[in-house]
Amino acid sequence: MTQLAPLLALVIASIFDVRTRQIPDSISIGLLLWAVATTALGTSSHGWVSLVLGMGLGLSVGVLLFWLGGFGGGDVKLLASLGATLGLRAFPAFLFYAAIAGGLLAALALLRGKRDLAYAPAMALGLAVLMIVQGMR
Repeated sequence: MTQLAPLLALVIASIFDVRTRQIPDSISIGLLLWAVATTALGTSSHGWVSLVLGMGLGLSVGVLLFWLGGFGGGDVKLLASLGATLGLRAFPAFLFYAAIAGGLLAALALLRGKRDLAYAPAMALGLAVLMIVQGMR
């Protein structure tokens, strides 16, 4: 499955995000290269147009959340590269699952008295749920 590598990248990004509140650019670049490679080899479930539109949607959502103060720059780049990896068709469902996971993680953080939240773990959980749901179809 071509989504195992992105899930591993998100787990690694989550570790960095939780520990340092920064996501290395190399993770986002690696995800984008993965999207380009799988599309070029024909192993992704989408084509070039979907890759570009998914990346554009990810970048747009990420920039909006950055502007609202909910995301950092690393989150924006990670979301854009995930949009390219998943493509336009799967990306909105991923956003839904990541938002639900983010809400649950934020509620847990508030219960623990924390106000700052690393969002990469919510992205990782959102992708894991998407993979499970897609596997059930």
